[in-house]
Amino acid sequence: MMVRQAQQEWNLDYQFRPMQMSDLDAIMQIEPHIYPYPWTRGNFSDSLNSGYSAWVLILNTQIIGYALLMMVVDEAHLLNLSVAKPHQKQGLGRLILEYMIQIAKNHKAANMFLEVRPSNISAIALYENIGFNEMAVRRGYYPAANGREDAVLMGLAL
Repeated sequence: MMVRQAQQEWNLDYQFRPMQMSDLDAIMQIEPHIYPYPWTRGNFSDSLNSGYSAWVLILNTQIIGYALLMMVVDEAHLLNLSVAKPHQKQGLGRLILEYMIQIAKNHKAANMFLEVRPSNISAIALYENIGFNEMAVRRGYYPAANGREDAVLMGLAL
């Protein structure tokens, strides 16, 4: 599996496990430091209660990243992919994304979709590098300082 290869190449003790309600305190220490309009504890607990595929990335015993995936028939929708600020720009976003793509494939998804702010240049570059393509623009999708910001809808055939 890709994750094991990355763990061996980097010789670090990264581990994925399913997100649990008990992880929300740690996640709520990360989320507001990386997003101007972060998810709330309620957003995360609702996602867990809805049965979404939610995962945390752990280094030693610390949560340093997480992602949530909603499956609808044969489509996977990536709802949130986050890496704690001190661990950004180290390839961990890619590691989490590749893991979530594998999860989607395991669920027999034919396509994966996500929304991203057009201002999030580094995320768009990662998604394009993995093979995601821009499909549409959702006008006024995200809250922003000046009102609303569009979202770029991207998709990947699995």
